[in-house]
Amino acid sequence: MAPLIALVAGTALARLAGLAGIAALDGWHPALRVGLALMFVMTGMVHFVGPRRQDLIAMVPPRLPRPELLVTVTGVLELAGAVGLLVPATARWAAAGLTLLLLAMFPANVSAARRRLTLAGRPVTPLGVRTALQLVFLAATVAVAVGP
Repeated sequence: MAPLIALVAGTALARLAGLAGIAALDGWHPALRVGLALMFVMTGMVHFVGPRRQDLIAMVPPRLPRPELLVTVTGVLELAGAVGLLVPATARWAAAGLTLLLLAMFPANVSAARRRLTLAGRPVTPLGVRTALQLVFLAATVAVAVGP
């Protein structure tokens, strides 16, 4: 749920900043880019720090090789995508890449739910809820990729 909160709160605060006169954030599209960037910074950092890294490594489907490397690479891609979202010239490409990344990583969430793994000591998000969240995240990245 934390990524959803980051997306919604980051977008809302950026939009309020735009309404308060910050021209670069004047509109829902730039505000959404900020919300997505905040979400991907938050999720990307987890790939590198704290005990959750081990949980993410465990989430990688067993048939895939080098789960530690995969978690590191996806973390780097999330952080790079977050930066790309904040640069108007690269935002569309970053959003398109993050869309593909979300699609590529979703099987790990399915695998984790089916194997009843934990994340930070709590069960991973149930598959139905996770799928709904994934659709929200995908809608946001697609909106940035194809938006104004």
